[in-house]
Amino acid sequence: MIDYSSMPRNHILCIDMKSFFASCSAVMYGLDPLNCYLAVAANLDRPGSVVLAASPRLKKEFGIKTGSRMFEIPKDPKIKVVEPKMATYLRISTEISKVFNRYVPKEAIHTYSVDESFIKVDGAIKMWGGAFTIAEKIKDDIEREFQLPCAIGIGPNMLMAKLCLDLEAKHRGIAAWTYDDIPSKLWPVSPLSDMWGIGRRVEKTLNSMGIFTVGQLARYDLEKLEKKFGIMGNQLYHHAWGVDLSDLGAPIMEGQISFGKSQILLRDYKEEEEIKHVILEMCEEVARRTRNHRKAGRTVSLGIGYSQDEFGGGFHRSRTVAEPTNVTMDIYRVCLELFDENYTGKAVRSISLALGNLVDDNEFQLNLFDVDGWKKRELGYTMDKIRRRFGPAALLRAVSYTAAGTTRRRAGLVGGHKG
Repeated sequence: MIDYSSMPRNHILCIDMKSFFASCSAVMYGLDPLNCYLAVAANLDRPGSVVLAASPRLKKEFGIKTGSRMFEIPKDPKIKVVEPKMATYLRISTEISKVFNRYVPKEAIHTYSVDESFIKVDGAIKMWGGAFTIAEKIKDDIEREFQLPCAIGIGPNMLMAKLCLDLEAKHRGIAAWTYDDIPSKLWPVSPLSDMWGIGRRVEKTLNSMGIFTVGQLARYDLEKLEKKFGIMGNQLYHHAWGVDLSDLGAPIMEGQISFGKSQILLRDYKEEEEIKHVILEMCEEVARRTRNHRKAGRTVSLGIGYSQDEFGGGFHRSRTVAEPTNVTMDIYRVCLELFDENYTGKAVRSISLALGNLVDDNEFQLNLFDVDGWKKRELGYTMDKIRRRFGPAALLRAVSYTAAGTTRRRAGLVGGHKG
């Protein structure tokens, strides 16, 4: 049993903008976000383009959702398909954050993503009323000023607010959970992947252990969970009890464990050399993001997805190196090893890359076999400074100017899509 008397009893709101991209586009076209049939697709010129967002009615009545392909959208005159306006979405997201700032100071706001935020309202209750009242005011303001729908979950910590949002508020508009609600509202949840933080792979492993509901997870032996999952087992157990000790702004799943990038290619890549060009570009991006956070990693992961014309498939492999790195060519060298060992010669349509097992990049270990290692490290940081000042396309590798390169095209996009 968990003693909740010592647990945080804050008033945290988790605010989610419903089908944000689709809702924004609907308003731009003078449509009702909740009643129109609208999809936002990455590129209208490609039938295989990914659906980035779908309006609630399109999801419910036609089964079209984020991740669907454009060719799956029925040829129905009432369905409107539009391209994204990422710069506009970001601008609206910023304006919505200003609404939150009317009720709480900036330090009480944590923007979790472009369409989801946490705000701590403890200090605002005496001025504006209880947490539920503040949630109603915020919801009304957003709907009146932006014509955009939202849902708000309220809980004593970030985790509980998020769970309340996902499991109840998204159906009711606003909902509030306390620790007393855990046995009746959280523990019956099944399948386990319906609970935030549990993916399909973890769910499958838990099922093999005889755990099918969150309640069974909460009552499972903690030592056995830690033996099976390590520190994540401890986290799973306490999350099943609604326990979250993280401060506002800290990730609920504590600590970023990797920096990654993935992309679906615009066409099938059939030549090894072309595939390696894209991998090198992605290594550059992952290394840059890692350096921006003053981190270095030891575990490199490479995923290759084959074309549907090859009947799909692919591989995902990882390798851990002796010394942590954030040097592009070090990461690329490991990727080439994984690629050469596992690639079967098929046409490639998607590539993913990640650098994990992170440490702070505050020191540098001298290596007698790589006397110029420190120069490579500093070169990366110098290139980053130039790109920050003059733009991401100011310095590119030669492969980006080949027919296989994707970085030049993507440099003009916002969030990977048209602005």
